[in-house]
Amino acid sequence: MNGHSIRDVGRTPGATAASTRERLLRAAADVFARRGYAGTRVSEIAGAAGLSNGALYAYFDSLSDLLVDALRAHGRRMLNDLASGYPARSISDLLLQTGRSLRLRRAPDDDLVVEGLIAARRDAQVAAPMRVFMREQAEWLAALVRDAQDRGELDPGIAPSAVAHFCISLATGTALVGPSLDDVDDEEWAALLARLLAALSPPHHREEMGTAE
Repeated sequence: MNGHSIRDVGRTPGATAASTRERLLRAAADVFARRGYAGTRVSEIAGAAGLSNGALYAYFDSLSDLLVDALRAHGRRMLNDLASGYPARSISDLLLQTGRSLRLRRAPDDDLVVEGLIAARRDAQVAAPMRVFMREQAEWLAALVRDAQDRGELDPGIAPSAVAHFCISLATGTALVGPSLDDVDDEEWAALLARLLAALSPPHHREEMGTAE
């Protein structure tokens, strides 16, 4: 193609490949969150980005790849919130803050993970990249837990992978059952989370708080 790649043809004049790709990811996140994976067509995402279908396929091989890449770019709010505050604040404080925010009305991007998980149950093409994405989230959280254990903030006897799985399950569950379906008092929710987090603290901390068994 006279020295030009398909990606050169696909992007808007003056735009870089990176900015065009981000435009597609932003458009995909918006459309997936609004219409769900099953209800989304390539043409809708391309149109929302102001590009052609061919331009989209120059950057992404399939709709499933686009979903997972949109998740990586725009669907990691919980992890980003934790990463931005640690280690300046304790992991317990950050988990409590993040947990309290889970029951509040979500931003559209927060629905992306739910859409991805639902699609993965029905579409084998989505399931494979979603397994990789969820494993990445779990491994990142587990590494954060291990670091907090090394710093003496969390009980070293608790499996980091189990804590990571609990956090992901809690985030997913509260996304599915939001306040519009079943609400809970904010202070009561915070008190429950505080009790759960106290059980993750090192044994000597629990003894000091009078929570040791």
